[in-house]
Amino acid sequence: MAYFDELETRSTHDRAAHQAAVLSELIDGSLVEQPVLRKSDLGALQAGKPPFGGLVKPGFSHVFQSPGPLYEPGFDSADWWRFGRFLAACGIGEGDIVQNCFGYHLTPAGTMFENGARAVGAAVLPAGTGQTELQVQAAAHVGATAYAGTPDYLKVILEKADEMGVRLGITKAAVSGGALFPQLRQYYEDRGITCLQAYATADLGNIAYESEAKDGLILDEGVIVEIVTPGTGDPVPIGEVGEVLVTTLNTDYPLIRFATGDLSAFMTGASPCGRTNLRIRGWMGRADQTAKIKGMFVRPEQVAALVARHEEVSRARVIVTRQGDADHMVVQMEAPDESVDYSASLPEVLKLRGDVQIVSPGSLPADGIVIEDQRDFEA
Repeated sequence: MAYFDELETRSTHDRAAHQAAVLSELIDGSLVEQPVLRKSDLGALQAGKPPFGGLVKPGFSHVFQSPGPLYEPGFDSADWWRFGRFLAACGIGEGDIVQNCFGYHLTPAGTMFENGARAVGAAVLPAGTGQTELQVQAAAHVGATAYAGTPDYLKVILEKADEMGVRLGITKAAVSGGALFPQLRQYYEDRGITCLQAYATADLGNIAYESEAKDGLILDEGVIVEIVTPGTGDPVPIGEVGEVLVTTLNTDYPLIRFATGDLSAFMTGASPCGRTNLRIRGWMGRADQTAKIKGMFVRPEQVAALVARHEEVSRARVIVTRQGDADHMVVQMEAPDESVDYSASLPEVLKLRGDVQIVSPGSLPADGIVIEDQRDFEA
């Protein structure tokens, strides 16, 4: 499979220099000094100055809506959402007809993938979702060679084609918007279809993508990704799970340190495919672990504030269970001295009383979880 451009194989030094140059046009100071931007912040900005909160340059061609509601812009410029690189990694290019089964109504996914298909010279069948029998007929009649959509919907199309006795020519699949489970990927491979996945959002466009190596997700060249402790902007060590923050190097619509709410982790080394950018392990859960305990909400930001309150405490984890008919909260705190009593800080910071367990530094799991809800509400 061919690379999309030479940026994918540039040196770490050249990549960092380019990112720094673009960032200097977007922000004052260093990136880590910038505040974290969350969806709630974006919603407030948009409510005050619709539709985009004053963050978008003039000249946008589309307005999309996501739940919230939040609004995202679209521009007609080449590969504006940066999906061309992912489609090229899937082997999609000139001569291909992509059956695009992402939605085109209000949401941006369909347009995002169509914009990327144009960047690699492929034609598009704008199929959207539903009407599976018509999807099969259209794919057969126009000779669709590739699929774009959620991981599981292609299987629905293929099974309907089998039922109808129709043979399809799809050999490539670019999927996103859901989990690509190993057994589903194997199902496609058994049918001669190479299926790769991307990690993207409506706000940010493409963030990271799989290559033919199928060894983690490679960061797109148009973003900077940080992995931080949930509820903070503090980076975690390489390999440790944390919340994904994304900065888009897009002067039309720059989002700086945008919190996705997703958990992931950086991988060490470079991809065997030869692309040199950093890799992440893919989606590993949600960072928004807010839990309602004894009628009060406890948020990751509060746990981070609890840690920051005590210089010698390195990490903390809230564990909530049920004891009889009541909630019970235990706060595990990594600290060197087991004799120190931190219990007075709980009602001051978490607004709740609970038990404190002192654990040795480095002993809490590095899984990105700061609020572990063990309650079984169905029991």
